[in-house]
Amino acid sequence: MTARHHATNLPACLDVAPEVEEALAAGRPVVALESTIITHGMPWPANLETARAVEDVVRTGGAVPATIAVIAGRVRVGLDGATLEALARKADVMKLSRADLPFAVATGRDGATTVAATMICAALAGIRVFATGGIGGVHRGVEETMDVSADLEELARTPVCVVCAGAKAILDLPRTLEALETRGVPVIGYRTDDLPAFWSRSSGLPAPLRLDEAGAIAAMIEAKRDLGLEGGVLVTNPVPEEAEIPRAEIDAHIATALAEAKAQRIAAKAVTPFLLGRLVELTGGRSLATNVALVKSNAALAAGIASALSTGG
Repeated sequence: MTARHHATNLPACLDVAPEVEEALAAGRPVVALESTIITHGMPWPANLETARAVEDVVRTGGAVPATIAVIAGRVRVGLDGATLEALARKADVMKLSRADLPFAVATGRDGATTVAATMICAALAGIRVFATGGIGGVHRGVEETMDVSADLEELARTPVCVVCAGAKAILDLPRTLEALETRGVPVIGYRTDDLPAFWSRSSGLPAPLRLDEAGAIAAMIEAKRDLGLEGGVLVTNPVPEEAEIPRAEIDAHIATALAEAKAQRIAAKAVTPFLLGRLVELTGGRSLATNVALVKSNAALAAGIASALSTGG
């Protein structure tokens, strides 16, 4: 079957996979998944294996997975197996955020969606819950670089619940949390009072809010919509204990990788993929294994939230 639109008001460039379309039309739970983790976050073949495994976790949780990417200028919401594998093997895929999403569509390019771009496309398709690894945020050294991820602005304006393991620990976490507060983004610690730090269960910062059940998170999402408040909800889910890398250990490796990035004058969108790649090397592969574990954990929670939303809690 070919992808088709599930509603008449969707943009002409948006293709929704039949399974996703049918679930949305029937009010069944759907979870959006990003594609940057496939093209820029993990090496082959771990990227494809993880993408498939995460989709399986969403299905096990009772929801339909909708991996999002731009393929030859078409925004695809839900990828078939062959397209997913082709994307995982490609080396010349654009990394798309809000600014360059329309460029990729207009020029017929292939592009992987970041958190911001995935939120945009999910909202267009009518998907309310999105699982990822970690969000972007305020980069360290922002005083010199002014490098702040567009993910933060997207969370402030686009009504999608993002389930993550916190902001990536390579970032300036206190400033990232402050930027989210300034933008009015609810930051929920799932069964924790401590803000998670991606590879580690605690950043040393308090989580602004805490909820312990998927149904309670769904109720807050509904309350936010009922109040007419724009923007999303950020759910931070600590990495499973058995997969955690202690904060002191990962911080030492991050310091090394950041120094190397600065020495090599790596900047802008190239920073995060470089740092993630170096951390895989510096940790002997442990950071990759932890990344896989936390994405699966987030997908399971997102499926629970999407299911609660679809049944009214």
